[in-house]
Amino acid sequence: MEGSMTGRDRRKYPRIVINLPLEYQEKEEDSCLRGAMVVNAGEGGFLIESTRDMPVGTELSITLLFSKEFELTNFKAVTKIVRKEPYSKENSNGNRVWEGYLYGLEFIQMLDGDRWKLNWLLGGRFEFEENFVSLFGQP
Repeated sequence: MEGSMTGRDRRKYPRIVINLPLEYQEKEEDSCLRGAMVVNAGEGGFLIESTRDMPVGTELSITLLFSKEFELTNFKAVTKIVRKEPYSKENSNGNRVWEGYLYGLEFIQMLDGDRWKLNWLLGGRFEFEENFVSLFGQP
């Protein structure tokens, strides 16, 4: 398997389990906007589920959608697929209900403001409260 996710864990950062929608577009001029689900996240990247077959090494422009209190917010980044694995889900009867791929995405470019949003999403603490207020409004 390309960049298999089985075996030894080589991650640099701890991961959290999440279930959030992601929009992505391959870094090609004619690429369509597509959807996926983020199933875990860390400072270095995401693990996503997608039905689309893409090769390891593909660069994606992503937008992660998530809620901050009663507002929907997002952050954007450029990522690269570093791992790929076929994946399926089954219902309680053992019937296959979904087929696709798990992709390990590594962040390769992100604005500082979006890095702060990722830090907040991952449960991090900001050094300066004014940065938090400027990004999300009053706590």
